[in-house]
Amino acid sequence: MAGSPQLVQIELGPPLRQPKPEWLRAKAPVGENFHQLKQLARGLGLHTVCESAQCPNIGECWNHRTATFMLLGDICTRRCGFCAVPKGRPGPIDWDEPRRVADAVATLGIKHAVVTSVNRDDDNLGGARIFAETIRQIRVLAPDCRVEVLIPDFQGMDEALRIVLEARPDVLNHNTETVPRLYRVVRSGARYERTLQLLDNARKISPAIVTKSGVMVGLGETTEELVEVFRDLGSRGVGILTVGQYLRPSRDHLPIARFYAPEEFQYLKQQALRFGFRHVESGPLVRSSYHAHEQADRTSDLGLRTPGSESGDGIKPLRSEI
Repeated sequence: MAGSPQLVQIELGPPLRQPKPEWLRAKAPVGENFHQLKQLARGLGLHTVCESAQCPNIGECWNHRTATFMLLGDICTRRCGFCAVPKGRPGPIDWDEPRRVADAVATLGIKHAVVTSVNRDDDNLGGARIFAETIRQIRVLAPDCRVEVLIPDFQGMDEALRIVLEARPDVLNHNTETVPRLYRVVRSGARYERTLQLLDNARKISPAIVTKSGVMVGLGETTEELVEVFRDLGSRGVGILTVGQYLRPSRDHLPIARFYAPEEFQYLKQQALRFGFRHVESGPLVRSSYHAHEQADRTSDLGLRTPGSESGDGIKPLRSEI
């Protein structure tokens, strides 16, 4: 029927038994920093997305003193088809969590902290305030640490975005994840246009803060669709882009359509750089926070301003910019 939404079908039958390519085999996590961070997180009652999302780079990142802390508990209110984080009804917001995250960052001497969260559609403003307070607490206890936040879409609430930006993170990340055609099955509760609007608003509200986004491949998208996503993100001033291979966490998650070869990731990087990104990280094992410290270094070298490099807060009124 004319005007009816396009239905997206993803084969949910037995997946093709494709052997995992050699380039997708990460080293087992070892090292003193890895074990120290794991013990400290347990002792402080903290969650890391590195563990909850089964990230293959956990050992490498933790040993480089880069960690991704997950705020607002470890139960997500959405059921995205790709994500390994548990779903369900979350508990009450823990208002002491920002202090404990900052304590862990300071104790471990972390130089680049990535702070993310589960979706808390039950209390978007409360979630935004936890992000903001975590940034402030890290600034107090670890003033030399850069802070990158990987935020949910807050269901499009501009006030929530502003609360986070007013705390002045060094990098604000919100992942696009996939192409518009696959959004309904890949990102439950999300909207492609809402993602683009959030990134656009972040740049308009606080142009001094670097914005970042990430895309997964291997879910059934086409190269042409990916390039269009890169174009959309570049036109909204996104500074950093990450592109990585989707890996199926379990048989209950979306199947892998195919594995991309390393040379395909290089091609996607070349295509993305056409649209003005200051840095593109593209590879089989790339995730949102993979080499995050190097990405921030790279954008600084290219002259992008960070909140600590200028006077004033850089916050602009949202309404006057739209």
